[in-house]
Amino acid sequence: MSVLLRYRLFGLAACGLAALGTGGALAGADDAARLAAQWQQYEAERPKTLIELQPFRAVTSTPAATLTQLNPGVNAWWVFETGAAGARRRYHLENPAPATQMPMLADDGLHLRGAERDTLCLPARDALAPLEQARASKLPYAPLCGGRIYLRNVVPGTYTQIERMTNLLRDHVWGGDRIVGFVRDQFFRDAFIEKEGAVLQAGDGKAPAGAPPPARLAAAFAGQAVVPEHLGLDAGEPRRGLALGRWYAVNGAPEVFVSAMQPQAAASDLPALARRRIPAPDAIEGAALDYLIAFDLAAFDLGFALGTDHPRVGWSERALDSVREPGLPGPDGIDSIAPLASTGMLSPAQAARAVATFTGGFKREHGAFRWGALAQVEHGSHYGFIEQGVIFSKLQPGLSTLYVLDDGSVGMKTWTRADDALLPRLRHARQNGVPLVEYDAAKNESAPGALVTAWGAGNWSGSADEKLRTLRAGACLVDDGARHYLLYGYFSTATPAAMARVFLAYGCRYAMHLDMNALEHTYLAVYSQRDGQRLVQHLVEGMEEVDRKGGADQIAPRFLGFPDDRDFFYLLRRAPSGSSR
Repeated sequence: MSVLLRYRLFGLAACGLAALGTGGALAGADDAARLAAQWQQYEAERPKTLIELQPFRAVTSTPAATLTQLNPGVNAWWVFETGAAGARRRYHLENPAPATQMPMLADDGLHLRGAERDTLCLPARDALAPLEQARASKLPYAPLCGGRIYLRNVVPGTYTQIERMTNLLRDHVWGGDRIVGFVRDQFFRDAFIEKEGAVLQAGDGKAPAGAPPPARLAAAFAGQAVVPEHLGLDAGEPRRGLALGRWYAVNGAPEVFVSAMQPQAAASDLPALARRRIPAPDAIEGAALDYLIAFDLAAFDLGFALGTDHPRVGWSERALDSVREPGLPGPDGIDSIAPLASTGMLSPAQAARAVATFTGGFKREHGAFRWGALAQVEHGSHYGFIEQGVIFSKLQPGLSTLYVLDDGSVGMKTWTRADDALLPRLRHARQNGVPLVEYDAAKNESAPGALVTAWGAGNWSGSADEKLRTLRAGACLVDDGARHYLLYGYFSTATPAAMARVFLAYGCRYAMHLDMNALEHTYLAVYSQRDGQRLVQHLVEGMEEVDRKGGADQIAPRFLGFPDDRDFFYLLRRAPSGSSR
């Protein structure tokens, strides 16, 4: 089934949109000619706007205003344009209830239609006043229409000192990326390595109800427990030690579990390891302590959000001259996300349900290939990303992709061109390199990714002499019967091969790399409520330094309390139908 046909069957029809108002333009799903033209714009290799990059958009116009629904099937983001002729202004609006609240542009203004009421939100005769007042507030999310929608404003993001220095070098100093690489290789390698505080004999503890299966261990490590010195999550009694590979409930966070592991403890008799010739971990990374956090996806909605500055949409400096199209400002024809506003934080509606956040993938400058087969195709195979159904960078074949569909289901796979048929249903997606663990459907078996030991072709970063051991993070999916889990892995110092070994030991069906090299790049926080106060638990001590501090132990967590420059994933406690994801 073609992408366009799938969209016609699913997209606007599923939303129940029809002709909108007297004098309004028809925005129906059956407008095949319009959809075909928009798909051609999406595919065309020419400079374009972000709006032209959206193949499923629907546009409604009146003499006073224009409403662009960027992806009606998702129904989360709209661009509203109004003002005097020749001086039109555009506003990025967010719908916090996409399943139950629909926009309708008519001659008298912008309406919000729900199951039981129709509200005139922005009257045509006076739409500019509330919009400009909301813009002048400079809030990342300025409420409109009694809080039923938000105006998203462009805001500056917060940078750590490391981010500030690396951005200065890369953006303004010739050869700056090589300086950053030298500092990283000389001073950050093994800088965050964590070793067990003590080795104990594990007790006969039972796994908590609802936890994933334990990791498969080598016989020599069965029953061994370690005392984690820097674990920030409350897993009970750390002084008694955590049994390697066993899951523990995170106190205050139902359906969230944590486990401690060492690569040397992972079972080494998996046939897939031998077939891919995955080397055993060296003594340093083998003994390094890693943490795995599991989220039961029956309880949570997963989402993805861009940072205020990263990832960008122009060319990566890694893209070869031979794959750059002359005249294109970026691989997809854009170098700006205007007129959209990326806030680098959750909306108030989402923050109220937030259970966890963790940093996303590589910045754009590292998000393309310089070596190997993927460097020669698709303009260098820049990593793609989608937020709220809006395509910021096209998803490229051959790349690991973590995605969320319109029904909330979560998937992870190596993208193919045939998978573009899913585009109308994608709510969120993030690509980040090639797989650590991939699934072979024919053999019904998971195995290390084919490129986990290939530094250049795998784009694993690390130093030019292929020293790949450093602080890294990754994610994987585990299926246990009817239960499905998202696992986040924190590896205090590891190569991609060691990450694959650990993920396989935990039964991961598919696994992919996220970010690396610093605590702010591997940040994860879990949130809970007690006595009306939000409590923040960080995966590792030291991650709290990225958050903002106030008096009396007050804390504004990253991604919830203030805008951040980096992209991130978030997990929300599931709520009744109609809430924002």
